[in-house]
Amino acid sequence: MPDEHDYRPEFFDPLSTEALTRIICREFEEQEPIGLTYEVPLFEGSGLYAIYYHGDSEELYKPLADLAIPVYVGQARSHNSATGRTARSLRPLHSRIKQHRVSIDGGGLYLDEFSVRLLCMPDVHIDMGENGLRVGYQPVWNSILTGFGSHEQGSATRSSARTKWDTVHPGRSRTYGDEKHDLAALVTEAQYAIQRQVAEYDYLPWHRATLG
Repeated sequence: MPDEHDYRPEFFDPLSTEALTRIICREFEEQEPIGLTYEVPLFEGSGLYAIYYHGDSEELYKPLADLAIPVYVGQARSHNSATGRTARSLRPLHSRIKQHRVSIDGGGLYLDEFSVRLLCMPDVHIDMGENGLRVGYQPVWNSILTGFGSHEQGSATRSSARTKWDTVHPGRSRTYGDEKHDLAALVTEAQYAIQRQVAEYDYLPWHRATLG
């Protein structure tokens, strides 16, 4: 029992950013993941997604294979946040996953060793969910091997360095400048990041114990 002279009730605001973020993340992880090779029927809407590795051919990602720790977290919006313009497609989330399938295959990875979790939701809440998942998990393709979700943007991209993700997983049909990243250093940094993810996994406030 608390000391009655020191007792103060907890304050809870269910509409605070922290509370809403936890609600969104918990709801997101209630969605069952599906194999990335599965041809998802067309659906409309924007939302959140996370990509998971569950194979055994990539030594770098094997520590994540039995845990619901994403390698990448992203979002697809119906509107451009800067301009407010409606996206070209009525199916931004569906289209984004198709693009990522091409990237993973192009990077020499096995699609059947990956799965994806999806949640359709209004644009206004997407940032809170994505930020919560990114901060909570620090997915390695978001935090270390960056560039996976990037698009080739004409001459600017062609003159820039090969992305860190493309350095570790070369093969996508893109053109880059002469500047290069250190492959061995990137792999070592990613290994340490994954070790840290696994060690801290039990302390997340909403995670599922295993994938699926």
